[in-house]
Amino acid sequence: MLDDENDLESLGPLKVLRVKGDPDAPTIVLFHGYGASAFDLYPIHEVLVTDQKFNWVFPHGHLSIPLMPGYSGRAWFPIDMAALEEAIRKNDFRNFADKDPEGMDIARASAYLMLEALGVPWNQLILGGFSQGAMLATDITLRNELISKGLMILSGALVNETLWKDLAPKKSNLRFFQSHGEYDPILGYANAKKLEKLLRGSGLLGEFISFPGGHEIPAPVVQGISRYLNSLS
Repeated sequence: MLDDENDLESLGPLKVLRVKGDPDAPTIVLFHGYGASAFDLYPIHEVLVTDQKFNWVFPHGHLSIPLMPGYSGRAWFPIDMAALEEAIRKNDFRNFADKDPEGMDIARASAYLMLEALGVPWNQLILGGFSQGAMLATDITLRNELISKGLMILSGALVNETLWKDLAPKKSNLRFFQSHGEYDPILGYANAKKLEKLLRGSGLLGEFISFPGGHEIPAPVVQGISRYLNSLS
C-alpha cells in the first residue's frame, strides 16, 4: 500500500502519484478533496473494470492543512471550517455558486503547469476529482480552449456560475460523469443538480448518479465510472 510522500514524484510545481498503463490509452487526472492527499483516490484505479489500461495521475494538493495534533492533509484552496460547521448546524449548506473560491486561481495555475509538464495532448486527458478537487477539475476543463476527452465530477459543486455558464457551451462535444449523495452534509445535493442543469443546458451530454448517502464514493458510483470510461474508448 502506497502511503508515503517518498512515493510521489515532481511534475511541474506539484507532487503526484502516477500509475502507468497502456502508452496509447488516455490519461486520467484525479484531484483529491479537502484534507485528503494523492493517496486518497489511488485505490479507485484498482477496482474499476475497464476495457483499456488507463494511465493515472493523482496530484497532491499544494496546501498543507492541519487536521489534528500530529496529522495533516492536503488541499487545493482553503475552507472556512467554522463557517462550514455553522452552515451544517443550521442545515444551510454552503453555496459557492456566486464566486470563485478564494485560492482557486493559485490552484488552477499550479494544475495547469502540472498538466503542461505531463505533456499529454488535451484530447487524451480525462480530468476529474472529488469535492473541491471536482470543482478544480471542472473549472480547468471549462476554461481551457481545447476540449478534453472527459470530465468526472464526484461530489462537486457549482462555483463561479456566471463564468461557467458562459464557458460551458463551448464544450458541447464533451461527455461528463457526475455523482452526488442525496444527503451530502458538506456540499448540498441541490447545488450539484444545479451544476448538472447548467452543463446539460449548455449542450453537454452526461450521466448523473445520485445515491442515498453523504460525501462519499460508494460502489454504484465506482460502477458508473467504469461504464463511463468504457464509453469513451
